[in-house]
Amino acid sequence: MESAIILLILVVILAFALKETIRHFKGQGACCGGGSGSRESKIPKKKLSGTVIGKKTVRIEGMHCENCVKSVTKAINQLEGASAKVSLKEKKAVVSYDRPLDNEKLKKAVENAGFKVVSIEA
Repeated sequence: MESAIILLILVVILAFALKETIRHFKGQGACCGGGSGSRESKIPKKKLSGTVIGKKTVRIEGMHCENCVKSVTKAINQLEGASAKVSLKEKKAVVSYDRPLDNEKLKKAVENAGFKVVSIEA
């Protein structure tokens, strides 16, 4: 009888852990220090001072939640002349720029934020 109770408790704990793991990888849970995981928190936006001369699409691995999106957005927006719109669902950032933007600097900014750049397309 005691082992049945212990087994039942373990099954319940595993069920909750599995549920949260699934939410995490769908980008719905709080991870990476993101707090409640709510989508209501503001993603920083940056307005470029000049006319947009081009856009680049950066494919990114390692984003799991809106806090990850904020981290990538902030990292790219810190580059002079670059403004990012990051999509968790599509695992990419569309970067608008108003002056020449070096791919290596862009890659380094994303990777320094803790994510992997898969590709950069002009």
